[in-house]
Amino acid sequence: MMKGRQESEDGGLSPGRVSFTRTLVHLDLKGAPPKVSYLAEVFPLFSCLGANGLLIEYEDTFPYYGELHPLRAAHAYSPQEIREILRLAQLHNLEVIPLIQTFGHMEFVLKHKEFSHLREVPVYPNSLNPHKEESLRLLQLMIGQVMELHPAVRWFHIGSDEVYYLGKGEESKMKISGAGLSIEDIFLSHMKKVASHVASTYPGVRVIAWDDMLRGASVQTLTESGVAQLVEPMIWDYTPNLDVDDRTALIEKYWQCGFHKIWLASAFKGATGPTQQLTLIGNHLENHKCWQRVAQRVPQGVLQGLALTGWQRYDHFSVLCEMLPVGIPSLAICLQTLKEGSFSNRTAATVQGILGMTTLDVENYMSEVSGGFPGSEVLELITQFIFYLKTPTKEFLDDDKFVTGWFSHFHRKRKRLHPIMVQQIEPQAVSLLSKWTSLLEDLQAAMLRIFPPATVEEWLEENALPHYQQLQELVEDLNTAMDVGGDTAQ
Repeated sequence: MMKGRQESEDGGLSPGRVSFTRTLVHLDLKGAPPKVSYLAEVFPLFSCLGANGLLIEYEDTFPYYGELHPLRAAHAYSPQEIREILRLAQLHNLEVIPLIQTFGHMEFVLKHKEFSHLREVPVYPNSLNPHKEESLRLLQLMIGQVMELHPAVRWFHIGSDEVYYLGKGEESKMKISGAGLSIEDIFLSHMKKVASHVASTYPGVRVIAWDDMLRGASVQTLTESGVAQLVEPMIWDYTPNLDVDDRTALIEKYWQCGFHKIWLASAFKGATGPTQQLTLIGNHLENHKCWQRVAQRVPQGVLQGLALTGWQRYDHFSVLCEMLPVGIPSLAICLQTLKEGSFSNRTAATVQGILGMTTLDVENYMSEVSGGFPGSEVLELITQFIFYLKTPTKEFLDDDKFVTGWFSHFHRKRKRLHPIMVQQIEPQAVSLLSKWTSLLEDLQAAMLRIFPPATVEEWLEENALPHYQQLQELVEDLNTAMDVGGDTAQ
């Protein structure tokens, strides 16, 4: 029993005061790694709002080399940039914990032909085959290269969430049918090998892992696996109405199994839909309020801290969701709420002042937004795009009676147009197109100050250009039809 730990008479946990000794901001870098110059601007803000650590999920943005070079995206950071990120984090008292996936969500590795033979199921690149010695060697190389640039870390996060299709591979099926192993047994065996490697190779470095694959295992299975002596589970739940009783019971279960240091994980963005582009603050605020209620039931010293996750993609192959600058107001509200212990109008007013925002609506999407925080221009322009361009353009193209009634695709293909309808369609079409051109130029410039060109290109192509191009084609067809006289005789 740890000194100072509170236990009830039946040996379980008894309530204590809420305490998050460590508050980590999660940087999910897959697809949209911010430039170091932008991180230099937001790190002081994170610190000011109460964060004291960073959980950095590199994925393909880490500068892997040698036989791991294929994992490295074109926009990956250089070793020098990684060192500068760590320097900036230390300058602002943000302890860095690196995170690399070691079981599930391995698409960025297993999509490459050099490593595709290490898939659990040959046709799916998401999960690693835990039975091949080469799989463990691959992970050891990855961990080793990350640790080379992070020699002073105290924790290392090995991911391990959502190991889909585990047990569906042929070797796993043989283990299950021949040796009588369960999927939990296979998972725990692999996790133990990875954690043991970290513990033996880097003495003093503690291992963190996502907890979802542990939840279904029995107390006996978890206890006998020996994983509890090697891993600190990070319990994640991003829902606004998470079950406080259930999550408290889960902590109790892990405690009984020997996990005496436990982390929690909330979300400040990237958890309400894979195509989400604006952050509804209230959704994430409620999530943090629930976690505070959970923490109030847990004795001081059990919880290592809370990671506020900010997902950039749901997985390696999905589209980009909310960009980091868009989620800053939500992050600020959640951090300030954790700092104060609860949320009130004073909390909102404090955040509004820190971010230099004229308004801050927690309950609704803000159609008018301005601020003075790093990246606020991106939030302003994306908000304008969604409320004042995307929606009006869609309504104009799909619902305007003159467009749909007198200049449908049938009419456009045959260049048929009643001359009087030009007066009804052209002014609004040309006005919208002008606004689009201006906003896209401003948004592209603002995003390029923060993100690499590939990220900006993807975001624009996925979210803005389809609508802009539809409008542009309408105007071009309109001009063509007018040039040929509208073919009104048919």
